Amino acid sequence: MQNNTHVHKVINVVGARPNFMKVSPIHQRMVAHPNFNPILVHTGRHYDNNMSKIFFDELGLPEPDYYLGVGSDSHAKQTAKIMVEFESILFKEKPNIVLVAGDVNSTIACALATVKLNIKVAHIESGLRSFDRKMPEEINRVLTDSISDYLFVTEKSGLENLKTEGVSDEKIFHVGNTMIDWVFHYLDKADRSTVLRRFDINQQDFVLVTLHRPSNVDDQTVLEQILNALEKIQEKIKIIFPIHPRTKKKIDDLEDSNYMISSQNICFCEPLGYLDFLKLIKSAKVVLTDSGGIQEESTALGVPCLTLRENTERPITIEKGTNKLVEISTEKIIKSVEEILSNANINSIIPSLWDGNASGRIIDILNKRLSEL
Repeated sequence: MQNNTHVHKVINVVGARPNFMKVSPIHQRMVAHPNFNPILVHTGRHYDNNMSKIFFDELGLPEPDYYLGVGSDSHAKQTAKIMVEFESILFKEKPNIVLVAGDVNSTIACALATVKLNIKVAHIESGLRSFDRKMPEEINRVLTDSISDYLFVTEKSGLENLKTEGVSDEKIFHVGNTMIDWVFHYLDKADRSTVLRRFDINQQDFVLVTLHRPSNVDDQTVLEQILNALEKIQEKIKIIFPIHPRTKKKIDDLEDSNYMISSQNICFCEPLGYLDFLKLIKSAKVVLTDSGGIQEESTALGVPCLTLRENTERPITIEKGTNKLVEISTEKIIKSVEEILSNANINSIIPSLWDGNASGRIIDILNKRLSEL
């Protein structure tokens, strides 16, 4: 009797830290599924131990089948390097489909190389829009969506944006958020983290800060506004600040570079592993960030989040969740934090389909659609 089972060869692409959490639950499900032959490609955009390897170890990702090792560079050079290296893998492996996630340079570079060879592209986290073309991530999102065959959407704004842009309904799938799959999956394990004890802090007794976007760290005036706010906030509550390498460099480059040593109640530390960081988000009184993913993780965990940006591509975190946009000024940042410190009641609900099974829905859709080709 002939076996008509289709085995789909899929290349899953990761490059930067957020990609690891978005792609990992899908890759692991594919490994366990008889109809999928997944290949893992790491572009190497985040490449050191704290920014990459520890995430592979903690999330149970296997060693990548291919490691491109592109490292840091300008947007054009990094994108070009990834395209050249990734194209050779496409020629060799001849996959049925390539899966990319998010909005980093690896996303658009691999999608472009793929579609030019008439191979199908699936985009995880489609349709998110900040409507701010000054953000390189926005350009990557719009372009990747425009050339993808399967657009997997995390929230209702994504559905509306893609329809407005004229994307066919048959390409769009509202599946939920794969990053939140891993939040719920690893929450118990994260609870066993010793990170609070290591930093000598208690639950709800600190502010968690992350900062990395060029609009916040490359402009010296903006960066000083944020740092001045933190200096005032630390007089009332401890601050834990896992510092991104490029942010640390920008702070070191300031004329008054004593921020790293003068504020006794601010703990600057190296980037942390996923489990430690998840524990910190869950335990924080409030999170200050310019990250997209942390807006989502804090909403899923019901933790107040202040986003240091003029806009967000994740409006559901404001409409339903715990997120609030804060204008970049020392006074407004301080005022927003003080409001949360004095009022712990945050009304929020977890958005639709953020239930821990987004990756399962993606697997089912891809299995069905690829089997029909």
